[in-house]
Amino acid sequence: MIFSFELLAQAIVMGLLIGGIYALISVGLSMIWGVMKIINFAHGEFLMAAMYIAFFLTAKAGWDPYLTIFVTVPALFLIGVFIFQLTIKPILYDPPMNQIMLTVGLSLIMQNLALFFFKADVLTSSTAYTKMNFYLGEVVVRTSQLIAFIGAAITAIMLYWFLQKTELGRAIRATSQNPSAAMLVGVNVRNIYLIAFGIGSATLGVAASLMIPFYYTSPTVGLYFGLIAYVIVVLGGLGNFIGALVAGLIIGLTEAVGAVFLPGSFSRVIVFGLFIVVLLFRPQGIFGGKQQ
Repeated sequence: MIFSFELLAQAIVMGLLIGGIYALISVGLSMIWGVMKIINFAHGEFLMAAMYIAFFLTAKAGWDPYLTIFVTVPALFLIGVFIFQLTIKPILYDPPMNQIMLTVGLSLIMQNLALFFFKADVLTSSTAYTKMNFYLGEVVVRTSQLIAFIGAAITAIMLYWFLQKTELGRAIRATSQNPSAAMLVGVNVRNIYLIAFGIGSATLGVAASLMIPFYYTSPTVGLYFGLIAYVIVVLGGLGNFIGALVAGLIIGLTEAVGAVFLPGSFSRVIVFGLFIVVLLFRPQGIFGGKQQ
């Protein structure tokens, strides 16, 4: 491999852009953990479902990919609410292993349903944004990825404002910190669990619509993103909003820059190596112990 500073600059730009998407995918998972102390191992499959919705609206109905947000976000919120009521709520206070097995089983069910209905085909959508690029010196920037990064940043800012400044957001934060105390001051904790799970799922609707112009859709597309989201949430500190955002950018940069020095998918070795190092020396995560 021939190394050059132009290649490194290209990797840094790409890493930041994809890191923004990683961060957006992860904040929903972080919120779900922060409020309910449940890791949803089907989080990647929720993203897969949102990507199928966005794909069919774009490729079959002719929608602009970014307008599909007006369908994917409410659809994922409703899917999240439905699945919470059907599966998560009954085991909310069960031992952690029961919760893990349930969400893993849910992941497998969603994957196999997608295989049954859509086969194993890898679907891509060619849009007006797919081949649009511009240059920063020698660095090529894909317009669709830049739009996705900006969209992810705006969504994260709006969600942070919602959690900090609105009455419902404060109720979610109070439930996250102390459910019993929140209940004593009049917060309906069970409704907050339901809403938080719905919002955490709805963020994946935004991510899916932003990704459709440059990423493929398949029944297994959620596997990697779900795993990366889990790594990011642990690195940033379980339940920490800001930690998930920062860790998402770190993982995106690590993966992209690692690809400069390691061939093929070996760059992901660095990502999971970083994960192991953090677990060994700071198991609470980068921002562990800090509530947001």
